Amino acid sequence: MRDGNLWPLIITIAGFSLSSFGGGPSLFAPLQHQAVDVQHWVDNREFIEMFAISRAAPGPGSMLVTLIGWKLDGWLGALIATLALFVPSSILCYGVTRVWNRYRGHSWHAAFENGLAPVGVGLIMAGILAIGQIAGNDVLLWIVAAAAAAILLYQPKFNPMLLLAGGAVVFVLMKH
Repeated sequence: MRDGNLWPLIITIAGFSLSSFGGGPSLFAPLQHQAVDVQHWVDNREFIEMFAISRAAPGPGSMLVTLIGWKLDGWLGALIATLALFVPSSILCYGVTRVWNRYRGHSWHAAFENGLAPVGVGLIMAGILAIGQIAGNDVLLWIVAAAAAAILLYQPKFNPMLLLAGGAVVFVLMKH
């Protein structure tokens, strides 16, 4: 981008900030669509690489937006993208929490909470499928992804760095 016009980035990321029920992973699919297909900020390969880096680095996986901002305009882009992701939702969260706690115990309150859970799960699953589609149709890719998911389902505290290293080893061994 480097033209100093970061408004498309701000508007796009702030919109995700206000609509990402289920946390950071729920925004991967729409972020991929906007960053690759609509805005053309990155290509598919760059998106996958940034996704892998954001998952391997300490901190929230939603820091993927920081890497996209970095690519667009260096430190300023990274800062703007990060603020656009975290500030709007934080302000909204603060306001909703004040109202939410006032009505705790009402029947609509519990129904609303129960209704948001499947929406969050659906958004996260859409993100997983979007990342998988970009990565390709290689059967080995899906086997490694399923194995990693199974390990994390049964051992949620398993070190993700070991999974990343294991996946890399599998691909190095199988592709040579």
